Amino acid sequence: MKILVNISRIIVGVLFIFSGFVKMVDPIGFGYKLQEYFEPDVLNLEFLSPYALMIAVFIVIFEVMLGVMLLIGYLKKFTLWSSLLMMLFFLLLTFYTAYFHKVTDCGCFGDALKLTPWGTFWKDVALIVLILILFFGQKYITPLTSVKGMRIITFTTFVAGMVLSYYVLMHLPIIDFRPYKIGANIKEGMSIPPDAPKPVYQYKWKFKVNGKEKIITNTGEYPKVDGEFIGTETKLIEEGYEPPIHDFSIERDGEDITEEILNEDHVILVVAYNLDNAEKEGFLNIKKITDEALQKGYKVIGLSATTTPEADALATEFKLNFKFYFCDETALKTIIRSNPGILELNKGTVIHKYHWYDALKLPLKKVN
Repeated sequence: MKILVNISRIIVGVLFIFSGFVKMVDPIGFGYKLQEYFEPDVLNLEFLSPYALMIAVFIVIFEVMLGVMLLIGYLKKFTLWSSLLMMLFFLLLTFYTAYFHKVTDCGCFGDALKLTPWGTFWKDVALIVLILILFFGQKYITPLTSVKGMRIITFTTFVAGMVLSYYVLMHLPIIDFRPYKIGANIKEGMSIPPDAPKPVYQYKWKFKVNGKEKIITNTGEYPKVDGEFIGTETKLIEEGYEPPIHDFSIERDGEDITEEILNEDHVILVVAYNLDNAEKEGFLNIKKITDEALQKGYKVIGLSATTTPEADALATEFKLNFKFYFCDETALKTIIRSNPGILELNKGTVIHKYHWYDALKLPLKKVN
């Protein structure tokens, strides 16, 4: 039992730390996921949406702290009860979202590791089993150091979590797991390999044969039946390959310039997924760096999910010398965790990415 408890302690502690850390390096992304859960057709907790980022930061820091406290054996009862209650909540949540197909990715490991809804559910079941083992064998959870030492470790973990969260909020994630990370090529991310698995559908064909209904099930071929066709039901039974980037496009007034931009040598993209929620002071830095980029020969465009008239009004207000084009909001939120943010592309490859706070650090050279 002692060996089993210590193995469970290590597995649960390390998983909590890993899960919390990969979300802590990108709390805005986790905040977006919480907003998805708060939507009316999921949990219907829209009043919590404005606080999603604050809740996200609290959860990730608390999760890492629980993992550390479990490993060092500090405040056993509090740690075990907190871990169990937290996992029971997430178990119910993941079962609900998986059963009713509400959220396709739980976000429990951020963008570092994607799990299916049911995969997440069974992961939570396994964790609860391990936590119950710790409950029944908690007498074997011995402290690794003195009470004073454990307090120092726990407090240091809390402070480090706060500092890291603040840093990435004021800059960008220190580790980028997304398909738009520096060095990634957007065109390649949008491509589908020739041998990629295709989706598989189940078809139920209904016919009336000799006055009786007959159902034939297959994967798509129209059956050879001597009878009257009534209708068909289609069900997806196996997902096909979906490229990492599948919702990226650049449009304005009915004109799609995606290919043109992805084939340009020196392009600066100013990304602001929602201009109403954007940090307006950020456009002061954006104005300075984009003016310099234009003088040096770069092509500069803005991307936003806001309507064209609103985008043009903001460009006029801040005297921006470039136009805004429409792009999907989810794609823009994925591209950069800053509203506004700025990045440089070279033939579709991401060369630099900066938070608006650091926009003036973008290195520019004469290109014309």
